[in-house]
Amino acid sequence: MTIMGLGDDKPLNGYHAAVTGGTRGIGLAIAGTLAKLGADVTLMGRNREALAARAAELAEAHGTRVAAEAVDVGDAEAVKAAFASATARLGPVTILINNAGIAKAAPFGKTDLAFWQNVMNVDLTGAFLCAKEVVKGMTTAGFGRIVNVASTAGLTGMAYCTAYCAAKHGLIGMTRALARELAKTPVTVNAVCPGYTDTDIVRDTLDNITSKTGRSREQALADIVVHNPQGRLVDPKEVADAVGWLCLPSSAAITGQSLVVAGGELM
Repeated sequence: MTIMGLGDDKPLNGYHAAVTGGTRGIGLAIAGTLAKLGADVTLMGRNREALAARAAELAEAHGTRVAAEAVDVGDAEAVKAAFASATARLGPVTILINNAGIAKAAPFGKTDLAFWQNVMNVDLTGAFLCAKEVVKGMTTAGFGRIVNVASTAGLTGMAYCTAYCAAKHGLIGMTRALARELAKTPVTVNAVCPGYTDTDIVRDTLDNITSKTGRSREQALADIVVHNPQGRLVDPKEVADAVGWLCLPSSAAITGQSLVVAGGELM
């Protein structure tokens, strides 16, 4: 398989990628793409059993080294320990995919401080803590790619998603600021902004809509994709391929960008 017309089908051979939230959905698709491109991969998440199972599957499918680290990305000490362990196993992390996140919705009047802080801790602080653990090693290694999985909610407002929108806007702000700071180094920092994607989170959202409103699943899905001109959910692999491109050595001039993968939702 070649990507973007490149002759080398393993352009990430020798690099070590850490993917948070890597056991399902977009994170798992990204991990698979990076492994297919030749990278060694460390999956990070909270569920030890799921991590072990997915790591074994990826290693068998792509013939690359795959490790697993159980970690809560909002816990600074746990993050430090997880990255130390990952580095001991597979070498310095040269590709970081900050994918871990939660998508919680509530009217503003029902968004209390605990709700707000929970979303911020996972969706924004977690990315900060993980980046802190890899930047120095990337500059020393002479190569680094940080890709933050944000959302179209990081580029526009969405009703009933105040905390989520604020966290994703913050993640894009962090992306741009860190990209500026590291522009003279071999490290690039970018974000991808998926629209509604065919993942467990969206399927749970559809279930919630149908249970609360009595509308059919088809009607609920139509409401979700109404802002996508293509009229469909994004495939996780489409997001993963965009991330894979940003991680290539040949993408060194791409930094500080927010790549929207949303079927034209934002133009």
